[in-house]
Amino acid sequence: MKDFRELKVWQKAHELALAVYQVTASFPREELYGLTTQMRRAGTSIAANLAEGCGRMGDAELSRFCSIALGSASELQYFLLLARDLQLLRGSDHDRLAEKTTEVKRMLTGFLQKLKAAS
Repeated sequence: MKDFRELKVWQKAHELALAVYQVTASFPREELYGLTTQMRRAGTSIAANLAEGCGRMGDAELSRFCSIALGSASELQYFLLLARDLQLLRGSDHDRLAEKTTEVKRMLTGFLQKLKAAS
């Protein structure tokens, strides 16, 4: 079992989740059960899956949860585009969050490769 808080990728994913919460706080009230919830769920799912994978036994389980986290990051990328195109998210906020999401995806991919090489 690993302490997820020590993983740099988890730390970046947590920062991303916090940033998603900050920008979605200004979304219209009618989006509360729509895009706001979807973006927050996808953003928190990345760090949550890393945490859950670290609580499992073995690198194979951790790899599986990393793959799920990677899927959630891709989902978040789409929601960011949608929010921008619906003019709920400023272009600068989109660019900043998209860049953070891409960084997390790169880190997850590298971490997955490291886990697979170790097994």
